[in-house]
Amino acid sequence: MDKKILGIDWGTSNRRAYLIDEHGACLAEHEDGQGMLAVGGRERFGAALAGLLATMEIGPEVPVIMSGMVGSASGWQEVPYLDSAVPLQRLPAHLVAVADADWAGRCRIVPGYCYRSGAAVDVMRGEETQLLGAVALGHRDGWLVLPGTHSKWVLLRDGLIQSLSTYMTGELFAMLSAGGTLSSMMGGDASDAEGYAIGLSQAGRDEPLSNTLFRVRAGVVSRSAPPAQAPAVVSGLLIGAEFSAAARALKQAGAGGAARITVIGSPALAARYALAAAHFGLQCEVLDPHRVYCAAISQFINQA
Repeated sequence: MDKKILGIDWGTSNRRAYLIDEHGACLAEHEDGQGMLAVGGRERFGAALAGLLATMEIGPEVPVIMSGMVGSASGWQEVPYLDSAVPLQRLPAHLVAVADADWAGRCRIVPGYCYRSGAAVDVMRGEETQLLGAVALGHRDGWLVLPGTHSKWVLLRDGLIQSLSTYMTGELFAMLSAGGTLSSMMGGDASDAEGYAIGLSQAGRDEPLSNTLFRVRAGVVSRSAPPAQAPAVVSGLLIGAEFSAAARALKQAGAGGAARITVIGSPALAARYALAAAHFGLQCEVLDPHRVYCAAISQFINQA
């Protein structure tokens, strides 16, 4: 009988669970809004997990691997970061058992990574599992981009993290939409192609982001630009600022020819990053995050 394992990507706002067999095939999946914030405290994670297992009809014989904010200081149990000198392939050997007596023999948490370069420090928690999946699918070298609330740009060399940079792109967009001088203009369609292209173009000029963002407001109040286009322009500015900074480092580290990135993200978000890549002269391949995550969880099955 094939081994099975339940992988849970337990984030801040959302929770995604996948029942995986030893070949990496997904047998069942579930997604809900029971992220770390909704659970409401460390002592309630056990009950939240029990509810998920009951909903998915997962028996006690199936081990559970959890990644993401569940292992943060505000999660179920804080798990120390691994140093980036530890290869991704070694992640299965560094799983941490949940200390809760009711779950200790069954549940393990994937540690995140800490990257240091001189005085600069960066971290990831949750993205390392996606990176392991990419490595398992043969993407052991090159630049991988994981867009989202905190977008990660990671350079891999034979499955080892050589560089890590995080950009608060998604969080900044949410903050600008929720409050401040631009918020009243952010109710339009952020996917507007023309507005997005305008934002990317302005970001490519390497002008200060605080200035270009204010010019979105100036364009609207002076009636020089349509209000409905503002969210897409802001999106282009933020993603473009990310690319403008990252593309320089990427090209400097390239080995000639057009620089390449591999994006792991939802179809809508990955499409936006692919457009930005083309604007900045980068070749882009997109990996399905579902397939990548399943490939990652299958790597843990013999350690669970």
